[in-house]
Amino acid sequence: MKRKVTLKQIAKELDVSISTVSKSLRNSPEISEDTRQKVQAFAKLYNYRPNNIALSLKNKKTKTIGIIIPEIVHHFFATVISGIEQVANENGYNVIVCLSDESFDKEVINMEMLANGSIDGFIMSLSKETQLKKDFHHIEEVINQGMPVVMFDRVTNEVLCDKVIIDDQLAAYEAVDFFIKNNFKKIGLVTTVDYVSVGKLRTDGYINALKDHDRTADDAMIVKIEDIENCASKIEKLLQEQKPDAIFAVNELFAVTTIKLANKMGLKVPEDLSVIGFTDGIISQFSTPSISTISQNGIKMGGRAAQMLIERLEMEEENELYRTELIETHLVERESTPTL
Repeated sequence: MKRKVTLKQIAKELDVSISTVSKSLRNSPEISEDTRQKVQAFAKLYNYRPNNIALSLKNKKTKTIGIIIPEIVHHFFATVISGIEQVANENGYNVIVCLSDESFDKEVINMEMLANGSIDGFIMSLSKETQLKKDFHHIEEVINQGMPVVMFDRVTNEVLCDKVIIDDQLAAYEAVDFFIKNNFKKIGLVTTVDYVSVGKLRTDGYINALKDHDRTADDAMIVKIEDIENCASKIEKLLQEQKPDAIFAVNELFAVTTIKLANKMGLKVPEDLSVIGFTDGIISQFSTPSISTISQNGIKMGGRAAQMLIERLEMEEENELYRTELIETHLVERESTPTL
């Protein structure tokens, strides 16, 4: 049995563009007779069959959107799904949600499973492992075969597609700037490892804010977490050894863990330690004390991602100009920072 080939493989073998291959197989008059014959002969030799993705897009739209997220327990991702579903349903689309569980392999499997004609396009946020590996072939493959992808939150510049993000660097800058302007001297950072794109950007924002106020970032004041489930020991070490008077945490879990550990050590929040988190989820609103946080507006981000994908799905002609849209953020002040 001859091996199955894709448009991308044919294009690579014949040193032509994917568009040229696609048009040659459709006998487009835009392509020379010689090129058409060469492409068609190669496709016949390797038993090429149009991919189900292309068929679903061109002939029988499913009116279904596939969503791939790294985790479901994070309030932010739950709100993004809600925003996507609201806009999708208003436009006659349904959604299917898959979890990558921060795994590259599971992300690839989910994409392959959904890209068999089950859906019309993807909305996704990259897993940690995908960002670590910097391997995006599975995403590029579905885009090359005609299926649109919109990325949100955790994105990469290495894939050309529409994206919806916040200005993570600016949002972090504003949180740290708030601390500095209110005379906090020892500002700690609890962040992720650098290969997680949003964590890296928020770390950069922290460093830039210090720099702009003529302060030097101290590595001892920065805790980078890889395994979220075991973050407590690193945060506790920061509190014990560096004795910060303020902490900026790049997500809700880090913020609430910091407050819990501070209470355990006999520190009062916000009198002894002020905390600003990120996301503005249910935990931030209802913890004791309630947590000051950068709002991320997941519902708006999800709704905009769905709108961008549906617009691309319903275009009469393909448009290779991709957009990156910014969702605004702001600092929500609550009990974990003093009223000054």
